[in-house]
Amino acid sequence: MLLIKNISIFLSLSLLFSTYLHSDEYKITAGGPQSSNLPWIGVIKSHFIPRVNQVLEENNSEDFITWREAFGGSLYKWQNSLEAIEIGLTDIGWVGALWETSKMPLQNVTYYTPFVTDDLPLLLDIFNHLHKTVPSLNDSWSSQNQILLGASGVDTYHLMTTFPVNNLEDISGKKILAPGPSASWLEGTNAVAVNGGLSTYYTQISTGVADGVLTILSGAYPYRIHEVAPYITLVGIGAQFNGGLAINKKKWNSLTPEMKEIFYDLGLEYSQVMGEVVNDRYEIALESLVKEGAIITELSPKEKEKWVFALPNIAGRWADSAEKRGFPAREILEIYMEAVRENGETPLINWDKIN
Repeated sequence: MLLIKNISIFLSLSLLFSTYLHSDEYKITAGGPQSSNLPWIGVIKSHFIPRVNQVLEENNSEDFITWREAFGGSLYKWQNSLEAIEIGLTDIGWVGALWETSKMPLQNVTYYTPFVTDDLPLLLDIFNHLHKTVPSLNDSWSSQNQILLGASGVDTYHLMTTFPVNNLEDISGKKILAPGPSASWLEGTNAVAVNGGLSTYYTQISTGVADGVLTILSGAYPYRIHEVAPYITLVGIGAQFNGGLAINKKKWNSLTPEMKEIFYDLGLEYSQVMGEVVNDRYEIALESLVKEGAIITELSPKEKEKWVFALPNIAGRWADSAEKRGFPAREILEIYMEAVRENGETPLINWDKIN
């Protein structure tokens, strides 16, 4: 009897020891430079991380992950999102490619091709596909010691002003907040582009620094910008690719093939869910703005066409600048525009076909 009991204890200990030997704990830090209230950050926390754990469990994997979460800029600020992944300050996190016009100009193609598509989920699908099939896009991440797992983006841009806009001439001479590349969207309209950001728009408009803003409704509504700029003109300048979920290459190389496959699959899932969240927030924002007294109109096709054809060749200008620095921007412009058309969209202007 004692012998049987000892054998039972021995087998239990052996099984426990064997499990310990074959189970690996991975410590992974996930971070983001902004609040998890923003979809491209929040979906990492609310969806990607728990889904990784769920799939590992469903697969009866012997590996498990202990996550450390560092969102809201606690580890790195928006200016350093690319470098934070590159040096391993965080293992995985959101990178704002829109701020990396020098190191990642190719990823900024959408900001220099307005009026192409308002369909954010489609745009994200296109960029995930292109990053897997076009070496120069993938190299932009690899050269910064990281791998893109899933693209992220924002809803289409509209106009919010302190005055009604019925035609393009109404914004002539007006000061419109349009930071970074979006300033070029006003070229040819005679509006004056003013620099700013979501957190500063309310004050800038209320103090007369600006008369309006080109912005995304999903971001503008939480900041109450409609209280100072109640006239909302639906223009549809286009959804934008703004970066994505990336992982440090050293951390990536430490993962098992099974885990790499899970991360790849869930990176695409991250994009899908993020696009859905953004679209939902856009619809909620639009409904809420109406309920709260904002005056919403849509720019007529004729006036929108006038805006489009008043623009200079900003895509060509961007491509020339990037080409001089050794980036194949014209190739990317053509591939991107063709991908949009192949997916059933009809851009108001074919930027790749302008001489």
